Amino acid sequence: MKLVIGLGNPGLKYDRTRHNVGFDVVRELSRRFQAEKPQTKYQADYQNIIVHNEKVLLITPLTYMNRSGESVWQFVKFYQPEPSDIVVICDDMNLPTGRLRWRPSGSSGGQNGLNDIIQRLGHSDFPRLRVGIGRPPGKMETTSWVLGKFRPEEADDIELAVQRAADSVEHWVSAGMELTMTEYNRPVKDN
Repeated sequence: MKLVIGLGNPGLKYDRTRHNVGFDVVRELSRRFQAEKPQTKYQADYQNIIVHNEKVLLITPLTYMNRSGESVWQFVKFYQPEPSDIVVICDDMNLPTGRLRWRPSGSSGGQNGLNDIIQRLGHSDFPRLRVGIGRPPGKMETTSWVLGKFRPEEADDIELAVQRAADSVEHWVSAGMELTMTEYNRPVKDN
């Protein structure tokens, strides 16, 4: 079993914001695999899907971004997956809008939800998929940027990124980390 965890903040106020791109990727996977209506436990919505004959649990913590570890820790404690069978999907300001970056482990890179998960689990040895949201313009505060909606001129890039991120999760389930990094960490070429 694989755990696919999309990070974000619950509620309509935060829907489709930069910080909720992890939720968007999980929503796309749910749509593709025609998941049943989400159920709730461990302070998260979750859905079961089958990807390439592998059981996958889609999880979106409802604890708000900075406390995502509370929910994730409970799922990990209950299901006891190998760390390599968990992927956390989150936004990343250090990547250009729409760029994907897979890593098998590592630091939080300043992403508070990822940091809380690392603290709660007591290690950082799990894969993560970062989706670029770009840096705030000028002197705009970081909080306003991450909690803001994508600008109209970013719409195509972020839609493509969500689709590619969902593709990459499917690839990870079937082909593993190394091949997924090779395929999806490179920039998308313009046609």
